[in-house]
Amino acid sequence: MLLEPLNTISWAYQLHYYLCFRTRRRRSVFITPEHVEVLDAALREICERHDYHLLQAKVYPDHLRCLLSLLPAQTISKVIQTIKANSARLVNAQFALTPPLWGRGFLARSVGRVRLGVVKQYISGQAEHHGYDKRVRPPVSRYSAEEPITLTAAHASFELNHHLVFATRYRRGVFDSALGAALIQYWQRVASARGSPLIVSPSCLIIRISW
Repeated sequence: MLLEPLNTISWAYQLHYYLCFRTRRRRSVFITPEHVEVLDAALREICERHDYHLLQAKVYPDHLRCLLSLLPAQTISKVIQTIKANSARLVNAQFALTPPLWGRGFLARSVGRVRLGVVKQYISGQAEHHGYDKRVRPPVSRYSAEEPITLTAAHASFELNHHLVFATRYRRGVFDSALGAALIQYWQRVASARGSPLIVSPSCLIIRISW
């Protein structure tokens, strides 16, 4: 499984996000077809101007839901800020609404082509794939967190997973199961001290962390 670094595919729209944000105090603002049409047109104009790929959008009386495809360099926080600020200005000017239009915070959920289940299956099969399972003492140490960990920030909760692979120099056989377990325990202590929970470590060379 070879993953190309994102900074080398700046031309590709591979990051998909499902976004949702509400009006201030959940006011029912978009209650007429005219209101909905203005917001929909504003959203499409903003996305086109800033090079966001708007895949789908739906306006509700008190909130907006949309699906965007973004470039790797387009950070989701900046995208949300741009959409909320510009759409509020356009809608408020059109209907003379009392600002602010949008409430604080938003929901942003990534939707990737590689599902978590596929990644887990790939990681779990590494011992068989590389032939480690046929050794007398398979050099594999497995760890799985008993409960999922939700990370939080101001007005937000999120889960961001990274699949990391480390290989020894020249792929020399260094680890056995005992050393692998010791390494995992060390990673857990470091991750806990730095506030970066270690979620899954199916083998001594492959880990997945939540950051």
